[in-house]
Amino acid sequence: MVLAAGLGKRMAPITNTIPKPLVKVAGKPLIDWGLDALEKAGVERAIVNTHYLADQMDVHLAERKAPAILVSDERDELLDSAGGIVKALAQIGTEPFYVVNADTFWIDGARPNLVLLAEGWDDARMDMLLMIATKDQSTGYDGRGDFHMSTEGRLSRLGPGETSPYIYAGAAILHPRIFAGAPAGKASLNRYFDEAIAADRLYGLSMDGLWLTVGTPAAIGDAEAAIALQEKNG
Repeated sequence: MVLAAGLGKRMAPITNTIPKPLVKVAGKPLIDWGLDALEKAGVERAIVNTHYLADQMDVHLAERKAPAILVSDERDELLDSAGGIVKALAQIGTEPFYVVNADTFWIDGARPNLVLLAEGWDDARMDMLLMIATKDQSTGYDGRGDFHMSTEGRLSRLGPGETSPYIYAGAAILHPRIFAGAPAGKASLNRYFDEAIAADRLYGLSMDGLWLTVGTPAAIGDAEAAIALQEKNG
């Protein structure tokens, strides 16, 4: 599941005329960085939700050969991260699945991070496994961190005033059982993160490589410089 329906307001004025997932970084639309990573990991089918300037998204996605794309149309109502997944549950099926944000991406280390994520999945212990970056392996991020992470990978929320080096890197494996009985409509994944924490079933896996987030026009240059340096150094 590729979450691509957001409005991308912080990326204005670029997003006044194109949806954020089609903003190019190093010559490639943001969404293609994520779809290429899924293809590299062996994913054969991806569901992409669309809302803002969805016609442009439809045209672009129709040009891709792999993975096969199924569009989940949210033109009528923007459903947020979890709501978009709930709408697509019938197509997702009953097995654990990847969720990738269309506006963040990464450069793999020695092995594809999505493959590492799949290898780290433990169905007996986990409902959600998040790819985690640290601040020193990221560009475009200036927040206080997202979670504390134990040596076993167990995640917990930050308390008031706390900081952490650990950032949710915009890719995860989720089990669809967490959405059992969920009503249709707007909903955030943050609610499900909190429920998984309460059940001791939210885990993180440290990524290998470089994580890039492009939330504003100014961040594009930083990401492109990091990509160029990575390519130069092999």
